[in-house]
Amino acid sequence: MRALVRRGGLVIAAAMAMVPATQGIAARDKPTDALMTGSFRVAAGQARAALDAGDVNGAAAQVSALLPSNPLENYTAAALRMEVAAKRGDPQAKRKALTDILESKAVPAGQEPYLRYLAAYYSYYLGVFNDALAQINYARQMGYNTTESTVLLADILIKSGKPTEGLALVDQAMEQQKAAGKPVPATWYDRAIGVAYKQGSWGEVAKWCERKLRAYPSEGNWRSCLANYLTAPGVDPQLQLDLYRLQAATGAMASERDYRSYSTLASAAGYDAEAKAVIDAGRTAGKLDATEVETTKLLKTVKVKAPKTIAALPAQVKKAKAASNGMAALEVGDVYFSLGQYPQAVEQYRLALSKGGVDPTRVNGRLGVALARSGDLPGGKAALAQAGGNWTNVAGFWNVWVDQQAQAKTGLTPAMSAPTS
Repeated sequence: MRALVRRGGLVIAAAMAMVPATQGIAARDKPTDALMTGSFRVAAGQARAALDAGDVNGAAAQVSALLPSNPLENYTAAALRMEVAAKRGDPQAKRKALTDILESKAVPAGQEPYLRYLAAYYSYYLGVFNDALAQINYARQMGYNTTESTVLLADILIKSGKPTEGLALVDQAMEQQKAAGKPVPATWYDRAIGVAYKQGSWGEVAKWCERKLRAYPSEGNWRSCLANYLTAPGVDPQLQLDLYRLQAATGAMASERDYRSYSTLASAAGYDAEAKAVIDAGRTAGKLDATEVETTKLLKTVKVKAPKTIAALPAQVKKAKAASNGMAALEVGDVYFSLGQYPQAVEQYRLALSKGGVDPTRVNGRLGVALARSGDLPGGKAALAQAGGNWTNVAGFWNVWVDQQAQAKTGLTPAMSAPTS
């Protein structure tokens, strides 16, 4: 966000360096203007000519020698100082010149709200957040409620230790941007994600990541968002597995670490065939070296265990059907899920829910993914909506994927459709 504000500020500063000075000097040329003395008009004109010629030092000397004696001259001198400061890249001097402009009592009608916004920006840039907050609120109270002012206020609040209020304004700025028919820059989402991450607010991290992925669904963004969420404390191995599974589904497996972590988790959970498939995929993708000791050892183990796990499934299915509760069906469903046999997994998850004795928020999370991966996207969304507890955020990420599959089926890419807030 700061980078955005700064970039916008540089554009604004360039405009500011020209507009007030031009308006002030134009005003002195009016024959009916009796407020500009002849000597001041000549001296200001010389400073203007020096600036136009690129002689910044000469202009600075001439501007510092000006002796304004009334509001219009105060305004003109301050505007010239602003332009000198802009050409020198001196934010302290820009901020001081803005104060003088605002105190000149000759600001053109309707320009003060914008100038207050600029004052807020330069105070923010200089780290004077109390003044920045006062100035931006003043500007907005005077009617300067642009998207850029909302973005700036959001960042001021975040820098002032009020991240919750700041993020609410990031949200408002995004709505303003969309209402204007403009795309929301990816860096706005990144700023919000970064603030939520720093707070340790993992629900907010997930929310902002989901919004970014709807607007910018690249493989790199999927990996970044899922990798960030995987660092959350207390994410149990089953949740981690579903995040890695989603990373694989989105084509976002990008490193040796991704494949090693995924395969290790799958093996530890007893999903040996899945672990083997992940290692094989990593080697095919050139991300896992066939001579690497750790994965070679793991592969040797899971290759032996995987056939036994698969062979035991028919008996486990019978056991689950006869069980008094749904725990056995849930376990069998998870094994089918790990094998990519999603219709069979759906059957077992539904059996588990019907028998009870299981956490429905967890079962519905897996059921939703299994349905979607079986081709039943509406059914998948319906089940994912019933996920809860620790599975809420993971289900939210998968819900984004489901929506993108639906968009692909209709011939639209996610970027062609309106981002969902």
